[in-house]
Amino acid sequence: MSNQLQQLKSMTTVVADTGDFEAIAAYQPQDATTNPSLILKAIQQPKYRHLAEEALTWARSQASETDTVALAADKLAVLLGSKLMQQVPGLVSTEVDARLSFDSMGTIEKAHHLIEMYRQQAVDTSRVLIKVAATWEGIQAARVLEQQGIRCNLTLLFSFAQARACAEAGVYLVSPFVGRILDWFKKQFPEQDFSGDKDPGVQSVSQIYTYFKQHQYSTIVMGASFRNIGEIQHLAGCDRLTISPTLLEELANCHGPLPRQLTSGVEVKTRPAQLTEQQFRWMMNEDAMATEKLSEGIRQFALDQAKLEALLSELLCR
Repeated sequence: MSNQLQQLKSMTTVVADTGDFEAIAAYQPQDATTNPSLILKAIQQPKYRHLAEEALTWARSQASETDTVALAADKLAVLLGSKLMQQVPGLVSTEVDARLSFDSMGTIEKAHHLIEMYRQQAVDTSRVLIKVAATWEGIQAARVLEQQGIRCNLTLLFSFAQARACAEAGVYLVSPFVGRILDWFKKQFPEQDFSGDKDPGVQSVSQIYTYFKQHQYSTIVMGASFRNIGEIQHLAGCDRLTISPTLLEELANCHGPLPRQLTSGVEVKTRPAQLTEQQFRWMMNEDAMATEKLSEGIRQFALDQAKLEALLSELLCR
């Protein structure tokens, strides 16, 4: 019998959640996705430090001294994304600075800036997904970008309200976070059993997937942020799953049967009217978990972006 990673690939597009080229070569995913935390982790390893040096060298030739570090950080993300494209046949997601999460126009401008940098690398920009936090402002920025032909991956998604608003905006792909949802519920209710299909993160992705299929939204559902392979096994059949190298290895070492859990064969229903901003914000206000985890995620990505820029600044001064 084939291993569970091979079985999963037969029903779900597997995406590598890493900036580690060696891991991608080992597990051969279709797509790859990164974020500021993964980029920071990658360039702290000596084998990837040359990418930071290349980004700084380029930025020095392009910008004033005050702009060099910020420009180098963008260049580093693009260099990493370009190299990932050489290893995966599909798409690569590159994240907009989390500090723009409540700035629609700033997000749009940054997305165009990143796409232009990819063009300068002579890569196929149709393979780039711009990754944006699923705030109301981020979703509206993605609506515009999608209309302009720039496909988006909406991340830090914890609630049905976020997912529905993304689908209504015509977003290409959403990344609902499984493990971080579980983290919140385990902290709030430490005695409760969240194993198997009782995992609230698994339930969230299942609900979103079913709703999108019922209402015939084209938005792709890509489960993310897994804590264990059980969560992945219970979402087999989802459009896409982005998985860390550690869990990819665990799946590759499992040889039992992996049954499909999610299927697109559901009853079609009429779409409701689109959410207004007021409705969206109220639904988020009523969802303590989603509100807290979205804010926490933005803060963490912003912190790691600042750490990345500090490291680049240190290298610049050497």
